[in-house]
Amino acid sequence: MGKYVVLALGGNAILQPGQETTFENQYNNVKNAASRMADIKESGHQIVVTHGNGPQVGNIIVQNEAAKDQVAPMPIDVCNAESQGFIGYMLESALKNDLIRRNMDPRVVSLLTMVEVDKDDPAFKNPSKPIGVFFTEEQARLMEEEEGFTMVEDAGRGYRRVVPSPEPMVINGVDAIKRLMEDTVVISSGGGIPVYRDDNNEIHGLEAVIDKDRSGLKLAEQVNADTFIMLTDVPNVYINYGKENEAKLETITVDEAKKHVADGQFPAGSMLPKIQAAIEFAETGKESIICALADAVEALEGKAGTRIVPNK
Repeated sequence: MGKYVVLALGGNAILQPGQETTFENQYNNVKNAASRMADIKESGHQIVVTHGNGPQVGNIIVQNEAAKDQVAPMPIDVCNAESQGFIGYMLESALKNDLIRRNMDPRVVSLLTMVEVDKDDPAFKNPSKPIGVFFTEEQARLMEEEEGFTMVEDAGRGYRRVVPSPEPMVINGVDAIKRLMEDTVVISSGGGIPVYRDDNNEIHGLEAVIDKDRSGLKLAEQVNADTFIMLTDVPNVYINYGKENEAKLETITVDEAKKHVADGQFPAGSMLPKIQAAIEFAETGKESIICALADAVEALEGKAGTRIVPNK
């Protein structure tokens, strides 16, 4: 029997660190991702795809800054929508083409997705979400002085701008996604366009970027997915990473995962949010998987990646 799967694709799988930010580079990366998604679909699973957009939002903001004397810059929530649109276009067209080549049903749809957050979330006072391209320390310090940006070192790869990353509460449009996912690949969320509701229940945008693993978790919960997969650039989660006693994790329980978190095994800027989201989903009685893009089909069969499962 196939599974209902929510698949979280990282923004760096669309634009890799150090790559020139051309459409061609991003589309070539997306075509590789789409091929793996088609593999999952061909294996009999129904999938909803959510994707990161940090690099893309950051680049749109850079474009806004560069052209601000000619064109008024857009707020970050609008930049989120712009990035969702062009990433959705790339994913949808690449995946449709791959399915057509396989003589499979090419029904794919991409949806702009608003995600409700608390406008008083503490994250707005503590920017933490890296966006955009990487800079040297010297470049980062100059941007802090001249632009007023908050810049941080990101997992040894350089410096990036950080913006608020509030906790997602509700994914908008879930009823439509649930109806579509029966026979259509749905591309949704993309981190999400952050919005809040006022006292009259009306929606307003907020300047922030939502972590795609956290919004993917909410999406997986709300569509009642069987499996939540977070795709990354390593085949497994590791403890003692980079040390002589490094060990890969294959199948672990929620309690085992929580112990590794308590032991400080996972960096806050990279693997920790994935583990935390995986734990939360597995606590609902389902399974979470963290694996490399190329291993997604095997991971769904229990033959690859790291699986976080409910306690026995």
